[in-house]
Amino acid sequence: MAELRRRARGGGGAARRAERTAVRIETARFIERNIPDLEILTPEALEIIEANAETILEEIGVAFVENPAALERWREAGADVSGERVRLPRGLARTLCATAPARFTQAARNPERNVEIGGRSLVLAPVYGPPFVRDIDGGRRYATMADFEKFVKLGYMSKWLHHSGGTVCEPTDVPVNKRHLDMLYAHMSLSDKPFMGSVTDPDRASDSIEMCEILFGKEFVAENAVMTSLININSPLTFDNVMMGALERYAAAGQACIISPFIVGGAMAPVSVMGTLTQVLAEVMAGVAYSQLIRPGAPAIFGAFVTSIDMNSGAPTFGTPEAAQITYGAGQLARRLGLPYRSAGSFNGSKLPDAQAAYETANSLNAGLVSGVNFMLHACGWLEGGLVASPEKFVMDADQLGVLHKLAAGVDISAEAQAMDAIREVGPGGHYLGCAHTQANFKAAFWRSDLLDYKPFETWADDGARDTTQLAAARVEKLLADYQQPMLDPATDEALKAYIAKRKEQMPDAFV
Repeated sequence: MAELRRRARGGGGAARRAERTAVRIETARFIERNIPDLEILTPEALEIIEANAETILEEIGVAFVENPAALERWREAGADVSGERVRLPRGLARTLCATAPARFTQAARNPERNVEIGGRSLVLAPVYGPPFVRDIDGGRRYATMADFEKFVKLGYMSKWLHHSGGTVCEPTDVPVNKRHLDMLYAHMSLSDKPFMGSVTDPDRASDSIEMCEILFGKEFVAENAVMTSLININSPLTFDNVMMGALERYAAAGQACIISPFIVGGAMAPVSVMGTLTQVLAEVMAGVAYSQLIRPGAPAIFGAFVTSIDMNSGAPTFGTPEAAQITYGAGQLARRLGLPYRSAGSFNGSKLPDAQAAYETANSLNAGLVSGVNFMLHACGWLEGGLVASPEKFVMDADQLGVLHKLAAGVDISAEAQAMDAIREVGPGGHYLGCAHTQANFKAAFWRSDLLDYKPFETWADDGARDTTQLAAARVEKLLADYQQPMLDPATDEALKAYIAKRKEQMPDAFV
């Protein structure tokens, strides 16, 4: 294992100093909530949304484009298929969704990093998909494979991040048809946390499965979910053959998929919360139901990526109250459907890791925590509406994910936490700094940031008067300097490299 374990006490001050300066690679266990979910929709509202979603599926239908096999599957399942339009009898989608598990385990190559998705859990994964990178030195530019590897390393070194993610940025210096091989290898070799597969082409999904069979063993992959991958729906109500092709490969292999409408309110869905939730539910039910036609019991996650739109500029907006309301409501619908839930993240529309980014990110992260999200993609590193991944923003967000862990734990009501002995000891007019209860608990009493500055003004000024972005840049540098690659069996590593080389030789480079 690459994780460095805490040394035993002993040896006096020198040993304690060595312990403080030693590099430790820690990963917190996935969150298990001990706090209630926020439910803003009444039973009546939920029933209206569910009835209207069934009406959409029955009367309006959904399009499965350029996918004759999908149309035939639906026809055999009892749907009305006209051209590429599929209309589902009331109750059919919900009945099919019932075979998807409410909770499942995604295995990591280091079993200590396995995650549980569903129930009361919350798994945090990094930003996904930006074609650009912005850092304090180079500004905004197209992402490269070196950037991708940097983000994977930062994710591995981030204590509060449970998952390595997928396309943490889009490495534009590698051919489009080959970059998925390098990205997967980076996740497999530079981290031992769980990761996502490629969805940009069905054959790339198959490559992902075959690489996992090399990493984990073919029999293990056949019996376990080792990838949780993102399948976006082309809202409104359209399922394209590329994403559905990837879904078909993953579901057939028993691998987990997030079935996620891509909603910009006012553009891809109605401007109202109720209308958007209705469309989201209809799309998710159709997508999850289709995964169960491929393989009953294949793990599937109810996804909701929802933002609003600025009606003046047309740009997407994030951290808004309407997006929060949809996030809360979709959580209620997912629980009623009996599916794990994906939503929220470090969403913001800011171009820089500034106050706007912080406000909007905090709004979105907190909405995700209390809405019952089980898998939070984009939990750190997101800028400019998802166009940009930022290493400084990555470590800022990753630090704040520790707050989610603390809040989710709830309030300790044990006898020790009640602190009656401390209150008796101190009495009126005293202070608690030296009392026995404080001495016994001060190290773990309060969550502590690894990034933010709490020094007095004079000390802060003497240290260079650095703002948060500068502090984050220093933390990025330190994490990368401390990075230690987790051990990978040499024979497995060679087999992965050979597979990648062979696949690259089989196709010419393509950049579109």
